[in-house]
Parts: sequence; C-alpha cells; structure tokens
Amino acid sequence: MPLHGARAAALLAWVNGTRVCPDPLDDLSQLQDCRVFVRIINKIHRSEEGEAVLEQPLPERISFIRGFLQKHCKHKSTAENLVSAQKLLEGEELALAKVAVLLLYHTSMSCKSPGDWNELDYKTQVELASILRFVLDNEESLNENLEMFLQRKALLSSSSTSGSSSEEHSPLLSLPHKQEVRFLELQKIASSSSSSSSSTNNVLPGPPSSPMGDVMQTPQFQLRRLKKQLALERENRDELEVELAENRKLISEKEAQITMMQQRIDRLALLNEKQAADQLEPKEMEELREKNESLTMRLHEALKQCQDLKTEKGQMDRKINQLSEENGDLSFKLREIASHLVQLQEALNELSEEHNSALAQSQEKQGQLESELHAALQEKKCSEEKIEILQGKISLLEDQLAKLGDGSTQEKGEVMGDILKLEELKQEVSSLTAKGAELQATILQLEEEKQQREAALQSERGRFEEEKQQLSSLVTSLQSSLSESHRAREQLEQDLRAR
Repeated sequence: MPLHGARAAALLAWVNGTRVCPDPLDDLSQLQDCRVFVRIINKIHRSEEGEAVLEQPLPERISFIRGFLQKHCKHKSTAENLVSAQKLLEGEELALAKVAVLLLYHTSMSCKSPGDWNELDYKTQVELASILRFVLDNEESLNENLEMFLQRKALLSSSSTSGSSSEEHSPLLSLPHKQEVRFLELQKIASSSSSSSSSTNNVLPGPPSSPMGDVMQTPQFQLRRLKKQLALERENRDELEVELAENRKLISEKEAQITMMQQRIDRLALLNEKQAADQLEPKEMEELREKNESLTMRLHEALKQCQDLKTEKGQMDRKINQLSEENGDLSFKLREIASHLVQLQEALNELSEEHNSALAQSQEKQGQLESELHAALQEKKCSEEKIEILQGKISLLEDQLAKLGDGSTQEKGEVMGDILKLEELKQEVSSLTAKGAELQATILQLEEEKQQREAALQSERGRFEEEKQQLSSLVTSLQSSLSESHRAREQLEQDLRAR
C-alpha cells in the first residue's frame, strides 16, 4: 500500500527544513543511504560524534541510527521492533518514513533543537501536528498502528488535529462570572511554581501562532517533554555515580598498593638493621641503601597519587551530593508542574464544556428572537395590506355616496346603509393601524434585543480568547522554568568534566 501523500510530503518538508542536506530532496527514496538521518542526529546533539559514521558502509550507518532511536525511545525495544534494518537496507519508503517520524518526535521533544516551525507552510504544519499527536496518543502501540497511519488516508485520528485546529477554529464561548473567578484562582496556582524563575523573565512569551506550536504547547506534550528531561537528568546522575564508583575503586587499589609497599619498606628496614648488626660489606650496604631510597621515592609518589585521588574523590562526592540535591529539586518541581498542568487542562476542558452549553443556549435564544421578529414582520406586512385594501374600499364608497347624495329617499336609505358600512371600515382601519404601531414597537424592541445579544456574545468571545492565551502563556512560563534548571544542570556537569 503506498504512503499517504500529504504526510510523506510533510515529513520530506521537515527533513529539508533541518538544512542538513545541501540540495532539497524531492522524494523519500532519496533518504535510502541514511546519511541525512545521521546528520539530523548530529544536529540534535550539536556534536560531530556521528561524522565518522558518515564514512562507514550503509549497515554501520543503519546500526548507528537504530541505536540512537532505541536509546531515546520511551521503551528500549520500540525502535528495534518498529524499524527493520533489512527494510532500511532495501530502501523501503515505509521504513524511511518511520525513521523520519521518530526523529521528528525526538527533535520536537528535545529542548536543544526546538526548530523554527513558522518557516513551514500552514498545510505542512497541520500534517506534522497530526503526526506528533498520533505518536503522543499511540506511544504504547506504535508497532501496531504507525504503518496504517502512514499508509491509509482514512485513518485520521480525531485527536491528532483537535488539539490545534479545534481550538483555533471553534467558536469562542461566553464566560459566566464564576468561571472568571476560577481562572483567577488558576493563575494563583500556576504562579506558585513559576515565581522562582519569572524574576529573570519578566515578559512571558506570546501564545503559539502555528499548528505545530499549538501541539507543542498542549499540557500533554509539555508533560511528556518534562518527563523525558527528568529521565535524561537521572541518566546523567547515574553516569556520574558510576564514574565516582570507578574512582573509589581506583583509590582503594592505590591504597592497597601503598600498604604493600610500606610493608616491603618495613621489611627492608628490618633487614637493613639486621645486616648492619652483622657488619655487612660496604658494597652490599650501598645496594640496600639504593633499593631503600628507590622504594621510598616510589612510596612518596604513590602517597602523592593517593592524596590527589582522595582530593578528587572529595570533589566528586560534593558534586554528586549537589547534583543529587538538584535532581531532587527538579523531581519535585516536575511533579508540581505536572500537577499544575493537569489542573490547567481540566479547568480549560470545564470552561470549554460550559462555553459550549452557554453558546447553545445563546443560539437557541437567538433563533427564538429571529423567529419572533420574522413573525412580527409578516403580521405587520399583512396588516399593511389589509389597510390598503380597506382604504381602497373606503375611497370607493365615498365616491358612491357623493354620487347618490342628491337621489331619492329610497336611495338615501341605501346611502345610510353604505355610510354605516363605511364607518365600520374606518373603525377596522383604525384598529389595524393601532395594531401595526404595536407591531412596529415590538419589531424595534426585538431588533434592539438581538443587537444587544450579538454584542454580548462578541464581548464574551473576546474575553474567552484572551483568557485562553493567558493559559498558554502560563504553560510556557512553566516550561521556561524547567529549561532554566536544565541549563544550570548542564553547566554544572561541564564544569565537573573540565576539572
């Protein structure tokens, strides 16, 4: 089954957007030598560690790529089961697309390479956003679902685009007073975790302005990124602890060597004393003295090495303790931020539900007002038509009365009947006119009420949009707080390695 055209084109546009290949690619099949994937991995780490791999045969490049994906996937076996080395060797486009999806997901999760998504067109961003949301929602079952997602156009997960497009295009609903109070309380909750880092970042970044930005600002994505960063912090701490254990082992070995050398020196000293007592030859004494001095020098060197190792061990112990404390702080902050993100998402969902209900009621009321206005206009039109007909009859009767005014008595009797008939018509016209005036007043009142309703809805929509942007800014602030902690941790590790 061929690949989904729009998703394949979006992945290819993202690969070209990384600017790791000199000429833009036109088809996924051009990725079959895997050099572009290796360069993307090097760019993610901002290092040249994979440059040597580019000069190796294709099987070694594929092994390097699969090793990277296996290390950074949530489950270690995911990359091994998801991406087949044999299919990559054969240049299968589906396997190449899988690698591109996993690298897109890891790049988006990496704070080191956020990327400038605004350089991609809107349609491409929508497709990339759907791919990201699919991976987020199906991370536990990628082996079963990713192939169908990349091949079948009908397999469009409703959750893959609802995070960005639904929020962007859904009507904005009115906020009751109690929701405004809840939002203020929510701001207080979020400010408790971001106050420590907001002193250096007084101006919060604006809300996302692209589908990819919308997906990356969702609480689900932010929480997944924070968990990934914490896992990396724990791996770094484990590596430092292993290095410390090796240093401690080396120190123990050096101390054992020093103890053995000290024992040999002690034995030589006893032997020296015994030989001096036996009045040995001066030549033998000189040899023993030289051996003693040589051993003493080696002992001093070993003692110096041991002292240096002990000093380094003390520094490592202090660094490990400091890193452990910082890791604990980061873990606590992560739990706190995760809790706040969940509260933000729940509050936003609740606001959306109540807004939907309020919008439905408003639309129902709007429809009722329009129906009443339409009925009133129809009734007014009918009354005006009746008045015109009656006025025509009145004019006709008045003309007939004028002609019959000078007739006989019998005709005058008939004229009196027409006059009564004429009076009734005039009364009916007066009644219809009064009714028309009442209808006109009702129409004006309905139109005014309709305009007020529309103005209120517009105002509430603006307020909801503003508060949604503030929620996005709060989430961005929480992410910025953890990024600052992550950079401080990296600087500390660099200082430790430099020493």
